[in-house]
Amino acid sequence: MRKKLFLVLLCALLLCGCAGREEVDVPELILRYADNQPEGYPTTLAAHYFADLVEEETDGRIRIRVFADGELGDEISVYQQVQFGGIDFARISVGTLGEFLPESDVLQLPYLFTDAEHMWRVLDGEIGDEFLSKIESTGVHGLSWFDAGARNIYTRTPVHTLEDLSGMTIRVQESDFMSRLVELWGATPVQIPYSGVYSALQTGKIDGAENNWPSYESSGHFTVAPYYLLDQHFRLPEIQFAGEIAMEKVRAVDESYVDVILRCAKESARYERELWQEREAASEELIRSHGCVVTELSPAEQKKFRDAVQPMYEGYGPEMRDLIERIRNS
Repeated sequence: MRKKLFLVLLCALLLCGCAGREEVDVPELILRYADNQPEGYPTTLAAHYFADLVEEETDGRIRIRVFADGELGDEISVYQQVQFGGIDFARISVGTLGEFLPESDVLQLPYLFTDAEHMWRVLDGEIGDEFLSKIESTGVHGLSWFDAGARNIYTRTPVHTLEDLSGMTIRVQESDFMSRLVELWGATPVQIPYSGVYSALQTGKIDGAENNWPSYESSGHFTVAPYYLLDQHFRLPEIQFAGEIAMEKVRAVDESYVDVILRCAKESARYERELWQEREAASEELIRSHGCVVTELSPAEQKKFRDAVQPMYEGYGPEMRDLIERIRNS
């Protein structure tokens, strides 16, 4: 009887132990991804998509945590942290990339790309792959290209021609490259942090600024500078990259997972481009419905804008001039 009672109690204890035990899903590797845009923005949505793809493709062995809204620092700081392994993945503008790979500045020359299709022929082709490889010299691994649309001019008063910009004060990023562009338009560049642009426009400290449709809309700048001039002076792509240290961590888990990272990065880039087009269209629709005046340049006037900035193409050596020609002929 005692033996039977012991067996019953033992079975009960075992059953209770099984019922109370939960499976714990612990990845072998947790990596960090930095983006300076807010949650819900095309780039951060693509970062989450990338993380989900990697977790799925590695059967949960690798998990990526996405930190948005500049939580891990500004773009320059993030790039440095990726170099030294403090952050594993990130997305930054080509404008920032130039701080670490000066030859990439060629990609932000004004009016370099005739349209979006031209830019993607370049970046998805041999030239784009060359740049992704070149950044390895800085200690990071280029993964894929994101879209950031075309940048245009917006002002407090109407602008229809290049001459209309003469004497105007136009906000630019804290960049001598950008200041030079505005000077060649005949305007006066004013370097102001992005957070101060709305107030500067509202008070008349500046006459205008420049940015893409979603930024113009989400910042509320369209409410104080309702004239948007479609000159498309920049098409600045953005780059998604990983640290070499991070890739070594991935390789240590499974050699084949390096290819998984590359494949998922390409897929997330395609996803980001789709999201960008949707967001760009929605922003444009909202801005137009608000009554803002959107002006398209005639071919002759567009040529004036292009001709005015030609000095920015001067001073390059034969190798860079050849690269510019390859881009233009792509």
